[in-house]
Amino acid sequence: MASLVTRLVLAMVVIAGTLMFGNVRVSAQCGGSIPQLVAQCSQFVKKEGPKIPPSPGCCSAVKAANVPCVCTLVTPAIEKLISMEKVVYVARTCGVTVKPGTKCGSYTVPPKRLV
Repeated sequence: MASLVTRLVLAMVVIAGTLMFGNVRVSAQCGGSIPQLVAQCSQFVKKEGPKIPPSPGCCSAVKAANVPCVCTLVTPAIEKLISMEKVVYVARTCGVTVKPGTKCGSYTVPPKRLV
């Protein structure tokens, strides 16, 4: 049952991301491939569940994209499906700098915590 729910959530995230970010001009504007970013990383940024370290494929897609640019494209509809906090976590885990104060949808990126 949980597997079916997980698949449904992932499908919704991929469909929403593809509909909103599938435009070639958007991909060119922000670097990388937005559909590839959605396909590789959606499971790591969904609202439900804990933070999970991203896969190498996700990190490759994140490194190819301009994360601050992608953040400017986040709408309230996307925020209902995707955790912006996890987006920042994934980017930073992949070694991409996301400066504190950057707006990602309605989310403001906090300073990086020292562990």
